[in-house]
Amino acid sequence: MIQVKSERQVFTHHVIEATTETGYYISSLSLTAQEFAERIRGYWGVENKVHYVRDVTQGEDASRIRTNPLPQIFTIARNFTLNLYRDQMFSNMAQAQRLCSFGLDTIKQLFRMK
Repeated sequence: MIQVKSERQVFTHHVIEATTETGYYISSLSLTAQEFAERIRGYWGVENKVHYVRDVTQGEDASRIRTNPLPQIFTIARNFTLNLYRDQMFSNMAQAQRLCSFGLDTIKQLFRMK
């Protein structure tokens, strides 16, 4: 059994709010504490890098698209745009999305700069 304590700091309304969370993992693997930490961080890295961005920045959870195959098509489109933003060296996906939402001409200019 593994116990992981994490702290998160969020800046809202000019105030830093800190929250702590304790998570528990059960595993039959024979790994060192460092190896478990790396695996757990790796999982949350994916969660923060892809799922959070799709949910919050791209509004995936709020989407009303329900008829197959449209949800799968829009998931592919969202992932494609994230990959395009990262290819253009954006580190802030919300900023990239705002910039690219100005229209096709803006997107074309980004790709000419590369």
